[in-house]
Amino acid sequence: MAEKKNNTKNILSWVLIIVLAILVLTPTTRTAIQRGLMKIGLFNPSVPKQTAAEPSATPMVMTETVTLSDDAGKRIQTHELQGKVVFINFWATWCGPCRAEMPSIQKLYDKYKDNDKVVFMLVEIEHNADGAKAFMEKEKLNMPIYYPESEIPTTWLSGAIPSTVVLNKQGALAFDHKGMADYSTKEFEDFMISLINQ
Repeated sequence: MAEKKNNTKNILSWVLIIVLAILVLTPTTRTAIQRGLMKIGLFNPSVPKQTAAEPSATPMVMTETVTLSDDAGKRIQTHELQGKVVFINFWATWCGPCRAEMPSIQKLYDKYKDNDKVVFMLVEIEHNADGAKAFMEKEKLNMPIYYPESEIPTTWLSGAIPSTVVLNKQGALAFDHKGMADYSTKEFEDFMISLINQ
């Protein structure tokens, strides 16, 4: 009798392990879990504690530039955006963490899309225009998608995606984060405001 109970426990344990493995390995479920972890604050980006009232002693100046194209094929170089705060997110359609953080970027974008001092560039690094459009439509996202047309500096993208950089109005790197993050936090919004007001 005791042996039968142990066998039943072992079978139930294995079934539970298999079910959990399937849940974690399924992309949709994994994305949902990642978004849940972002909501509880496990993936908040670390932003510099600088305010507009206290600018840094040494102003940051542009050191890098990248050429990107939009869905219509129009090319733009990041140095042409000086005078604006530029949020750049590097991602790929197959990247689960990239997909998981997109709703938080959409929330940030919605707050600043009408601000002429802010530019958002979501750079799909593999030129998968059809996949990017399909993903945006499926997730009901409406952010501008760009594609790299020149080499991306390793200070901006060092092989890990998602990767996000924010350039200040002088075109210099003001923020750099590798990996998934929640960009809809008040702390990140305050950081963006401080850059806009500089």
